[in-house]
Amino acid sequence: MVGWRPEAVMGGRSYAPVWVGVLGEDLFMSCVSCLHPHVLALSDLHVHYEANQEVVASLVPEHPEDWLVVPGDVGQRVDEVVSVLEALAARFARVVWVPGNHELWALPRDRGGLRGQAKYEELVRCCREIGVVTPEDPFPVWRGPWGRVSHVVPTFLLYDYSFHPSWLSSQEAYERAVAAGHMLTDEVVLHPDPYASRAEWCRERVRVTEGRLAALPRGEPVMVVNHYPLRAEPTARMFSPHLPLWCGTRLTERWHLRYPIDTVVYGHLHMPSSSVVDGVRYEEVSLGYPREWSGRSRRPGLRRVRCGS
Repeated sequence: MVGWRPEAVMGGRSYAPVWVGVLGEDLFMSCVSCLHPHVLALSDLHVHYEANQEVVASLVPEHPEDWLVVPGDVGQRVDEVVSVLEALAARFARVVWVPGNHELWALPRDRGGLRGQAKYEELVRCCREIGVVTPEDPFPVWRGPWGRVSHVVPTFLLYDYSFHPSWLSSQEAYERAVAAGHMLTDEVVLHPDPYASRAEWCRERVRVTEGRLAALPRGEPVMVVNHYPLRAEPTARMFSPHLPLWCGTRLTERWHLRYPIDTVVYGHLHMPSSSVVDGVRYEEVSLGYPREWSGRSRRPGLRRVRCGS
Protein backbone atom coordinates (compact mmCIF):
# COMPACT_ATOMS: atom_id res chain seq x y z
CA MET A 1 0.00 0.00 0.00
CA VAL A 2 2.98 2.36 0.40
CA GLY A 3 2.81 5.06 -2.23
CA TRP A 4 -0.77 4.25 -3.32
CA ARG A 5 -2.48 7.40 -4.54
CA PRO A 6 -6.19 7.88 -5.35
CA GLU A 7 -5.34 9.76 -8.52
CA ALA A 8 -3.47 6.72 -9.76
CA VAL A 9 -6.81 4.92 -9.90
CA MET A 10 -9.07 7.78 -10.83
CA GLY A 11 -6.79 9.54 -13.26
CA GLY A 12 -5.45 6.83 -15.55
CA ARG A 13 -6.40 3.28 -16.34
CA SER A 14 -2.79 2.28 -16.97
CA TYR A 15 -2.15 2.23 -13.22
CA ALA A 16 -4.94 -0.21 -12.43
CA PRO A 17 -3.35 -3.48 -13.65
CA VAL A 18 -0.19 -2.71 -11.64
CA TRP A 19 -2.04 -2.12 -8.42
CA VAL A 20 -4.36 -5.07 -8.93
CA GLY A 21 -1.24 -7.21 -9.13
CA VAL A 22 0.22 -5.67 -5.96
CA LEU A 23 -2.92 -5.56 -3.82
CA GLY A 24 -5.11 -8.30 -5.23
CA GLU A 25 -8.41 -7.59 -6.96
CA ASP A 26 -10.65 -7.56 -3.87
CA LEU A 27 -8.48 -5.14 -1.90
CA PHE A 28 -7.91 -2.97 -4.97
CA MET A 29 -11.66 -2.62 -5.65
CA SER A 30 -12.30 -1.94 -1.97
CA CYS A 31 -9.79 0.92 -2.07
CA VAL A 32 -11.36 2.36 -5.22
CA SER A 33 -14.85 2.04 -3.74
CA CYS A 34 -13.90 4.07 -0.67
CA LEU A 35 -12.98 7.03 -2.86
CA HIS A 36 -16.55 7.97 -3.72
CA PRO A 37 -19.96 8.07 -1.99
CA HIS A 38 -22.65 5.42 -2.22
CA VAL A 39 -26.36 5.02 -1.72
CA LEU A 40 -26.85 2.84 1.36
CA ALA A 41 -30.09 1.24 2.46
CA LEU A 42 -31.81 -0.46 5.38
CA SER A 43 -35.52 -0.93 6.02
CA ASP A 44 -37.75 -2.41 8.70
CA LEU A 45 -35.75 -0.96 11.58
CA HIS A 46 -38.58 -1.69 14.07
CA VAL A 47 -36.93 0.36 16.78
CA HIS A 48 -39.44 -0.67 19.44
CA TYR A 49 -37.03 -3.60 19.89
CA GLU A 50 -34.02 -2.69 22.03
CA ALA A 51 -31.66 -4.87 19.97
CA ASN A 52 -32.73 -3.02 16.83
CA GLN A 53 -32.09 0.31 18.53
CA GLU A 54 -28.50 -0.79 19.05
CA VAL A 55 -28.16 -1.68 15.36
CA VAL A 56 -29.57 1.69 14.30
CA ALA A 57 -27.23 3.52 16.69
CA SER A 58 -24.30 1.84 14.93
CA LEU A 59 -25.26 2.96 11.42
CA VAL A 60 -22.69 5.39 10.02
CA PRO A 61 -21.75 6.45 6.49
CA GLU A 62 -18.69 5.06 4.75
CA HIS A 63 -18.11 8.40 3.00
CA PRO A 64 -19.16 11.93 4.07
CA GLU A 65 -21.45 12.24 1.04
CA ASP A 66 -23.24 8.89 1.41
CA TRP A 67 -27.03 8.86 1.06
CA LEU A 68 -29.30 6.61 3.10
CA VAL A 69 -32.65 5.24 1.88
CA VAL A 70 -35.03 3.85 4.50
CA PRO A 71 -37.89 1.89 2.87
CA GLY A 72 -40.32 1.96 5.76
CA ASP A 73 -41.22 0.39 9.10
CA VAL A 74 -38.93 2.55 11.19
CA GLY A 75 -41.43 2.43 14.03
CA GLN A 76 -45.08 2.87 14.91
CA ARG A 77 -45.46 6.24 16.63
CA VAL A 78 -44.81 9.58 14.90
CA ASP A 79 -42.36 10.82 17.54
CA GLU A 80 -40.49 7.52 17.45
CA VAL A 81 -40.13 7.58 13.66
CA VAL A 82 -39.11 11.23 13.52
CA SER A 83 -36.54 10.84 16.32
CA VAL A 84 -34.79 7.99 14.48
CA LEU A 85 -34.85 9.74 11.10
CA GLU A 86 -33.55 12.96 12.62
CA ALA A 87 -30.59 11.12 14.16
CA LEU A 88 -29.82 9.44 10.82
CA ALA A 89 -30.16 12.75 8.94
CA ALA A 90 -27.43 14.18 11.18
CA ARG A 91 -25.03 11.44 10.01
CA PHE A 92 -25.79 11.06 6.30
CA ALA A 93 -25.64 13.62 3.52
CA ARG A 94 -29.26 12.87 2.63
CA VAL A 95 -31.93 10.55 4.01
CA VAL A 96 -34.84 9.32 1.89
CA TRP A 97 -37.79 7.71 3.68
CA VAL A 98 -41.00 6.00 2.60
CA PRO A 99 -43.71 4.74 4.96
CA GLY A 100 -44.26 1.10 5.73
CA ASN A 101 -47.43 -0.33 7.16
CA HIS A 102 -46.29 0.07 10.78
CA GLU A 103 -45.85 3.85 10.47
CA LEU A 104 -49.49 4.10 9.38
CA TRP A 105 -50.99 2.22 12.31
CA ALA A 106 -53.51 4.28 14.27
CA LEU A 107 -52.55 4.03 17.94
CA PRO A 108 -54.62 5.70 20.68
CA ARG A 109 -51.65 7.44 22.33
CA ASP A 110 -50.04 8.56 19.08
CA ARG A 111 -51.07 12.17 18.47
CA GLY A 112 -54.70 11.54 19.22
CA GLY A 113 -54.95 8.36 17.18
CA LEU A 114 -54.37 9.91 13.75
CA ARG A 115 -55.69 7.63 11.02
CA GLY A 116 -55.03 6.94 7.36
CA GLN A 117 -54.13 9.89 5.13
CA ALA A 118 -54.02 12.24 8.13
CA LYS A 119 -51.26 10.22 9.82
CA TYR A 120 -49.31 9.96 6.58
CA GLU A 121 -49.51 13.72 6.07
CA GLU A 122 -48.33 14.30 9.64
CA LEU A 123 -45.31 12.07 9.06
CA VAL A 124 -44.51 13.92 5.83
CA ARG A 125 -44.80 17.28 7.60
CA CYS A 126 -42.44 16.19 10.37
CA CYS A 127 -39.93 14.73 7.91
CA ARG A 128 -39.81 17.97 5.97
CA GLU A 129 -39.00 19.83 9.18
CA ILE A 130 -35.87 17.71 9.67
CA GLY A 131 -34.80 17.64 6.03
CA VAL A 132 -35.76 14.04 5.22
CA VAL A 133 -37.04 13.37 1.69
CA THR A 134 -40.51 11.79 1.41
CA PRO A 135 -42.70 10.51 -1.45
CA GLU A 136 -44.39 13.92 -1.55
CA ASP A 137 -41.20 15.86 -2.32
CA PRO A 138 -39.38 16.50 -5.60
CA PHE A 139 -37.38 13.42 -6.52
CA PRO A 140 -33.72 14.00 -5.63
CA VAL A 141 -31.02 13.37 -8.22
CA TRP A 142 -28.09 11.19 -7.20
CA ARG A 143 -24.83 12.13 -8.90
CA GLY A 144 -22.44 9.25 -8.60
CA PRO A 145 -18.84 8.77 -9.68
CA TRP A 146 -17.82 9.11 -13.32
CA GLY A 147 -20.83 11.29 -14.06
CA ARG A 148 -23.52 8.70 -13.30
CA VAL A 149 -26.90 10.33 -12.66
CA SER A 150 -30.03 8.66 -11.28
CA HIS A 151 -33.42 9.87 -10.07
CA VAL A 152 -34.19 8.49 -6.62
CA VAL A 153 -37.95 7.98 -6.49
CA PRO A 154 -39.46 7.36 -3.03
CA THR A 155 -42.96 5.94 -3.37
CA PHE A 156 -45.91 5.21 -1.13
CA LEU A 157 -48.14 2.57 -2.75
CA LEU A 158 -49.61 0.22 -0.12
CA TYR A 159 -51.22 -3.05 -1.32
CA ASP A 160 -54.49 -4.17 -2.89
CA TYR A 161 -54.64 -7.91 -2.04
CA SER A 162 -53.75 -8.88 -5.62
CA PHE A 163 -50.71 -11.06 -4.83
CA HIS A 164 -52.57 -14.36 -4.95
CA PRO A 165 -52.95 -17.35 -7.31
CA SER A 166 -54.63 -16.50 -10.61
CA TRP A 167 -57.42 -19.04 -10.07
CA LEU A 168 -58.66 -17.16 -7.01
CA SER A 169 -60.28 -13.76 -6.70
CA SER A 170 -58.89 -11.35 -4.11
CA GLN A 171 -61.95 -11.94 -1.95
CA GLU A 172 -61.58 -15.72 -2.14
CA ALA A 173 -57.87 -15.49 -1.31
CA TYR A 174 -58.64 -13.21 1.64
CA GLU A 175 -61.30 -15.56 2.99
CA ARG A 176 -58.89 -18.48 2.77
CA ALA A 177 -56.25 -16.49 4.67
CA VAL A 178 -58.70 -15.63 7.44
CA ALA A 179 -59.86 -19.25 7.67
CA ALA A 180 -56.23 -20.34 8.02
CA GLY A 181 -55.68 -17.83 10.85
CA HIS A 182 -53.32 -15.63 8.83
CA MET A 183 -54.34 -12.00 8.98
CA LEU A 184 -52.12 -8.95 9.43
CA THR A 185 -52.63 -6.51 12.29
CA ASP A 186 -53.20 -3.93 9.53
CA GLU A 187 -56.77 -5.18 9.30
CA VAL A 188 -57.41 -3.70 12.73
CA VAL A 189 -55.15 -0.65 12.99
CA LEU A 190 -54.23 0.51 9.46
CA HIS A 191 -57.24 2.59 8.48
CA PRO A 192 -57.61 3.89 4.91
CA ASP A 193 -59.51 7.11 5.79
CA PRO A 194 -60.76 8.95 3.79
CA TYR A 195 -60.71 6.09 1.26
CA ALA A 196 -63.23 3.28 1.43
CA SER A 197 -60.53 0.59 1.58
CA ARG A 198 -56.78 0.04 1.58
CA ALA A 199 -57.13 -1.29 -1.98
CA GLU A 200 -58.75 1.95 -3.12
CA TRP A 201 -56.05 3.99 -1.39
CA CYS A 202 -53.43 1.82 -3.10
CA ARG A 203 -54.92 2.35 -6.56
CA GLU A 204 -54.94 6.10 -6.05
CA ARG A 205 -51.31 6.08 -4.90
CA VAL A 206 -50.32 4.05 -7.97
CA ARG A 207 -52.15 6.47 -10.27
CA VAL A 208 -50.44 9.53 -8.77
CA THR A 209 -47.01 7.90 -8.79
CA GLU A 210 -47.31 6.75 -12.41
CA GLY A 211 -47.98 10.34 -13.40
CA ARG A 212 -44.82 11.51 -11.67
CA LEU A 213 -42.73 8.69 -13.16
CA ALA A 214 -43.97 9.53 -16.64
CA ALA A 215 -42.88 13.14 -16.16
CA LEU A 216 -39.23 12.24 -15.50
CA PRO A 217 -36.66 12.91 -18.25
CA ARG A 218 -36.50 10.03 -20.70
CA GLY A 219 -33.37 7.94 -20.78
CA GLU A 220 -32.17 8.83 -17.28
CA PRO A 221 -32.09 5.87 -14.86
CA VAL A 222 -34.45 5.64 -11.92
CA MET A 223 -34.12 4.00 -8.52
CA VAL A 224 -37.53 3.26 -7.00
CA VAL A 225 -37.71 3.05 -3.21
CA ASN A 226 -40.88 1.41 -1.90
CA HIS A 227 -41.78 -0.48 1.26
CA TYR A 228 -43.36 -3.36 -0.65
CA PRO A 229 -41.93 -5.37 -3.55
CA LEU A 230 -43.13 -4.23 -6.98
CA ARG A 231 -43.43 -7.84 -8.14
CA ALA A 232 -45.03 -10.90 -6.57
CA GLU A 233 -42.16 -13.35 -7.11
CA PRO A 234 -40.19 -12.50 -3.94
CA THR A 235 -43.21 -13.36 -1.79
CA ALA A 236 -43.14 -17.00 -2.94
CA ARG A 237 -40.52 -17.71 -0.26
CA MET A 238 -42.70 -16.51 2.61
CA PHE A 239 -43.56 -19.11 5.25
CA SER A 240 -47.30 -18.77 4.57
CA PRO A 241 -48.88 -18.75 1.10
CA HIS A 242 -51.52 -16.36 2.45
CA LEU A 243 -49.27 -13.49 3.56
CA PRO A 244 -48.47 -12.13 0.07
CA LEU A 245 -51.96 -10.60 0.03
CA TRP A 246 -50.58 -7.80 2.23
CA CYS A 247 -47.34 -7.37 0.27
CA GLY A 248 -47.98 -5.23 -2.81
CA THR A 249 -49.99 -4.80 -5.98
CA ARG A 250 -49.81 -6.33 -9.44
CA LEU A 251 -50.36 -2.84 -10.85
CA THR A 252 -46.59 -2.28 -10.49
CA GLU A 253 -45.34 -5.58 -11.95
CA ARG A 254 -44.52 -4.10 -15.37
CA TRP A 255 -43.20 -0.75 -14.19
CA HIS A 256 -39.65 -1.83 -14.98
CA LEU A 257 -40.68 -2.17 -18.64
CA ARG A 258 -42.66 1.08 -18.81
CA TYR A 259 -40.20 3.37 -17.03
CA PRO A 260 -36.37 3.59 -17.06
CA ILE A 261 -36.03 1.83 -13.72
CA ASP A 262 -32.68 0.16 -13.14
CA THR A 263 -32.95 -0.53 -9.39
CA VAL A 264 -35.82 -1.21 -6.97
CA VAL A 265 -35.11 -1.05 -3.24
CA TYR A 266 -37.76 -2.41 -0.88
CA GLY A 267 -38.36 -4.16 2.44
CA HIS A 268 -41.40 -5.53 4.32
CA LEU A 269 -40.63 -9.21 3.72
CA HIS A 270 -37.83 -9.44 6.30
CA MET A 271 -35.96 -11.61 3.78
CA PRO A 272 -32.87 -9.75 2.50
CA SER A 273 -32.09 -10.70 -1.08
CA SER A 274 -30.81 -9.48 -4.44
CA SER A 275 -32.20 -10.49 -7.81
CA VAL A 276 -32.23 -9.30 -11.41
CA VAL A 277 -35.35 -9.36 -13.61
CA ASP A 278 -35.13 -8.13 -17.20
CA GLY A 279 -31.90 -6.37 -16.32
CA VAL A 280 -33.41 -4.53 -13.33
CA ARG A 281 -31.92 -5.05 -9.87
CA TYR A 282 -34.34 -5.78 -7.02
CA GLU A 283 -32.89 -5.34 -3.52
CA GLU A 284 -34.74 -6.40 -0.37
CA VAL A 285 -32.93 -4.57 2.43
CA SER A 286 -34.83 -5.44 5.63
CA LEU A 287 -33.33 -5.57 9.09
CA GLY A 288 -36.45 -7.20 10.58
CA TYR A 289 -37.08 -8.52 14.07
CA PRO A 290 -34.18 -9.62 16.32
CA ARG A 291 -35.36 -13.23 16.28
CA GLU A 292 -34.94 -13.14 12.49
CA TRP A 293 -31.63 -11.35 11.99
CA SER A 294 -29.83 -12.82 15.01
CA GLY A 295 -29.58 -16.15 13.20
CA ARG A 296 -28.14 -14.75 9.99
CA SER A 297 -24.51 -15.32 9.14
CA ARG A 298 -24.13 -11.73 7.98
CA ARG A 299 -23.93 -9.02 10.63
CA PRO A 300 -26.96 -6.70 10.37
CA GLY A 301 -26.17 -3.34 8.85
CA LEU A 302 -26.37 -1.11 5.81
CA ARG A 303 -26.48 -2.43 2.27
CA ARG A 304 -24.86 -0.67 -0.66
CA VAL A 305 -27.29 -0.38 -3.54
CA ARG A 306 -26.20 0.51 -7.04
CA CYS A 307 -27.73 3.75 -8.23
CA GLY A 308 -27.38 4.63 -11.89
CA SER A 309 -26.13 2.53 -14.77
